[in-house]
Amino acid sequence: MSDWFIWFIVLWSVFLLVMLSIGGYFMFRKFLKRLPKEDGKSDLDWQDHYIQQSRHLWKDEEKVLLEELVQPVPQLFRDVAREKIAGKIGELALEENAKQITEELVIRGYILATPKRDHKFLVKKLKEKQIDLGQYENILNS
Repeated sequence: MSDWFIWFIVLWSVFLLVMLSIGGYFMFRKFLKRLPKEDGKSDLDWQDHYIQQSRHLWKDEEKVLLEELVQPVPQLFRDVAREKIAGKIGELALEENAKQITEELVIRGYILATPKRDHKFLVKKLKEKQIDLGQYENILNS
């Protein structure tokens, strides 16, 4: 066998190993989220519960705002991000016995459901929409 073919096989093997490892990592994370906790429900079960229980509280304006906030997320992961954020918003709404989902609940839910690195986009978007950030400063800084 020639040297270039051996190198091709080695590089192809490394590539496959890396790709399978990355895929396995994400599948394992999803598996862990599906495992039931002490109360018998998993994180994803609770997320689905909050979405179903708060579905009737959503207005079109808040759905549009949520859609705008998840725009920077790559298309492949956008549905997962939208569901995670909507679940957190639903949880907040149900805890507070809200009559409807408000802009304030959407923003608080987004802040609580997303990692801190994503908050820069939120701040930029809220400034574009001329929404006061004052009431969210304590959540953003924690």
